This record gives sequence, structure tokens and C-alpha cells, in this order.
Amino acid sequence: MNIYAWIMLGYFVLVVLIGLLTKKVASQSASDYLIAGRNMGVMVCAVVVAAEWLGGMSTIGVSEKAFKTMTLQPIFYNIATAIGMVIIGFTVAAHYRQKGVHTVSEMIESLFGSQARHISAVVFLIAYITLAYIQLQTCAGVMAPLFHISWTWAVIISAAIITLYTYVGGMHALASTGIVYLVTMYLGLGIAFVVGLFKIGGLGALHAKLVALGAPQNLYNPFSAGFNDAFVLLLGGVLGGMAAQASIQPIFAARNVSTAKRASVLAGLIVAPFGIMAAILGLIARTGVFFNVEQFPNAKTALAKLLVTPEFIHPVLGGLALAGVLAAILSTVGPVNFAVVTIAAKDIYHGIIHKEADDKRLITIAQRLVVLVGIITVPLAILMKGAVLDMAYISYAIRAIGAIVVVMGLYARRWITPLGVKLSFAIGTVVIFFTIVAQQMKWFTLDKTYGAVITTVIIIVLSTLGDRLFGKRPAEAAK
Repeated sequence: MNIYAWIMLGYFVLVVLIGLLTKKVASQSASDYLIAGRNMGVMVCAVVVAAEWLGGMSTIGVSEKAFKTMTLQPIFYNIATAIGMVIIGFTVAAHYRQKGVHTVSEMIESLFGSQARHISAVVFLIAYITLAYIQLQTCAGVMAPLFHISWTWAVIISAAIITLYTYVGGMHALASTGIVYLVTMYLGLGIAFVVGLFKIGGLGALHAKLVALGAPQNLYNPFSAGFNDAFVLLLGGVLGGMAAQASIQPIFAARNVSTAKRASVLAGLIVAPFGIMAAILGLIARTGVFFNVEQFPNAKTALAKLLVTPEFIHPVLGGLALAGVLAAILSTVGPVNFAVVTIAAKDIYHGIIHKEADDKRLITIAQRLVVLVGIITVPLAILMKGAVLDMAYISYAIRAIGAIVVVMGLYARRWITPLGVKLSFAIGTVVIFFTIVAQQMKWFTLDKTYGAVITTVIIIVLSTLGDRLFGKRPAEAAK
């Protein structure tokens, strides 16, 4: 094996060992396994939240889009996430923690009843299974060229590693590995970012090279690739975070309300700068200075190719940078998969199938679901390929529905009904996938996030008007 492979192998061993060390404490109760016993401090909670956001989309996805557009437009993904987390810190974080819930759907039940919980849980499962296989693809995008293995084996190996440490340690494993991930990703990508700017001759030289290749003159302006696409990234990021089980789950695990609020804001500050590094590296790769872009046209693997090019960076530093990329990816894949597990265990199994299940039974079911999620996402990651950020925003669009529902349930309860909530999730999700089909068939173009938000608002307004015309108040309908 080459030096890159040895560094990655050592890193994987470290991650799995950390997960194994959490086994004893994670097996004490369902709350310990699913939400770390609700005992996370500010820094640990913030790091786990940030690590979940700084994943394959913040690295492979952002660099891929920068590579394609030759602009800094994709940094809006991280900016939107950061803004969303700060807003969460000042708004819904306290409510989530006060309710003592395990899932976003459980929160929705407290506002709109059990039927709303059940429908939203199914829809959130769709969102997170979609996100899980996409994150697995980003990991395989690094593993395949690095270890010179097929795409299929890269996906299988990545899934096996993630499943192993999540199965054993639950949320404790994700918290412990999240700290290691965050340090690795900032150190690794930070070094590559500094080396890249130095070797390319600075931002001015990078600008000149890209403009010569056809990039817009204002390529460093995030709106340079179009206002609409940039705004969609912002809208999806801000709304998607408020109902994001994977990143909200550490807030459920916070020690108290104050910790939940402060950790959310701190997580936003950690997330914001990271996308800039990944985007700049994507632009540097696009110049073709360090490798022949025509021979390696796959934008999804451009960042990995750049980091294993000795002409760009020394192999040891390149290996560290790759460890940072994989750290970012794994830090998100684990929580995303675990979000699916938590929703399925608490909202579906415990909420519908077996309401009397005890802690021991819930832990057993959750661990089996960890394995099942890994099995389900592998064929999806192998077969369903597409642009990372574009596909991921299916999940964001679905979560935008949840964000509107939760925020209105907390701050404008008189203007939303349980029926409106149920119809919003059901019809809104159908509209999201219909907009994708419509675009593929060239019937019309409407971004899925816009489709979700517009549909949700219309349904909420109509259901509330109908409820008032027939004389039933929203508060009564929830009973």
C-alpha cells in the first residue's frame, strides 16, 4: 500500500477503537445509547453538531460544485448552515431540550398529536435514508481512488466501518469520534488550503487562471453563478437545520437548556469557515495546474485527486488532508445513519409497534437497525449516483417542511392545524419528488426546496381557513 493508504488505515483503526471504548457506558440505557444520557456539555455538544454538518457535502460536495461552476457559490451551503444553527440557538433549541424528546417527530407529537408524529416520522426516514446513501457515496469517492478499489468495494468498506463503531457505542461513540474528526478535518484541510494558495500564487493568480478557463470575472462573489441557485442553498440550509434529526439529536443530549442554546450558536461559528477551504481547493483543482483535468474530469473525485498529487502537496501532508476529508465525511455519515436508527426505533417501533418496550429491548432494536441501515444504504450508494449537493437537497427540502411546522407550532399555534401538518408532510414530499421528475422530463423547472416551502405554506393557510370556516379552532383539533 502507498503512504496515503497507510495513513487512512491507521485513522480507521483509531476511530473504531474509540467507538469500542464507549461500549460500556452506551449499554446502560436507551437514553445513554440514543442521546448519551442527556449529559453533553457545551463544547462536546457543539463539536458533535458541527461535525455532523461538516461532512461529505462540506468537502466533496462543495469542492465538486466549485469545480463545476468555477465560483465560490457553494460556500453558501456552510454559511446557511451556520446562520441556521445560530437561529436555532436563539429560538427552538430551548424548546427541544425542555420537552425532553428523542426525535423531531416526538416534538411534533407534543404540538399536533400522535398522527402528525407518525406521518412526519415516515417522511423524515425518507429524508435521512436519502442523505445517508449520499454521504456514503462521498466516502467512497475518496476511498476508491486512494486504495485503487472499485466503487462497490469502497462503498461496502465505508459502510462496514461506520456501522461497527455506531453499533457498539451509539451517541457516545459519535460524540467521542466527533471530537477527533473535527480536529483532523480542520488541521488536514487547513494545511492543504495554505499549501494550495501558496503554490498557486495567491487568490489573484487563481482568479486569473480560472477566468482564462471561462470563469466569470466576479467568481469570488458567491452570487456569481446565479442568484436563484445561491438563494436555494441559503433557504434550504437555514430551514433544513431546524428539523434536522442528525444535528438536533446532540441538542436533545445537552446537559440542560442553557447548554443546548449555547452549543447551537457555537456550532454555527465552527461550521462557517470550513466551506471556504473546500471551495478554494476545488477551484485550485479546476485550474489543471497540478493534474490534467481532461484525464480526470469527475468533479466528485477532484478533491481527492488533488490531495494525492505529489506535485501539489507532500504525501504525508496529503495523507493528513485526506484524513481530514474522510473525517468530515465519517463525522456526518455516522450521525445521519444514527438519525435513521433513532427515528425508526423511537417513532416507529416504540411509538407505533411496541409502545411497552423496555430499555433493553430498545437498545437491541436500535443496534439491529444500525446494521439494517448500513445494508439498505449500500445498494443505494452504489446504484443512485448524482451531484452531491443537488441530491442532498431532497433531504433539506423535506426538513424545510418540518422546520415550518415546528416553528409555527411554537410561535404561531393559532395559525396551523393538525390536519394542515399531516397534509403538509404528505403532499409536500410528493411535490418534492414531482419537481425532480418534472425537471428530468423537461415539463417545467421549480427547485424542490421552493416546491416544498410553497406547498407547505399553501396547505397550512387553506387548512386553517377551512378550520375557521367550519368553526373548529386549531387548539381543539390537536386534542
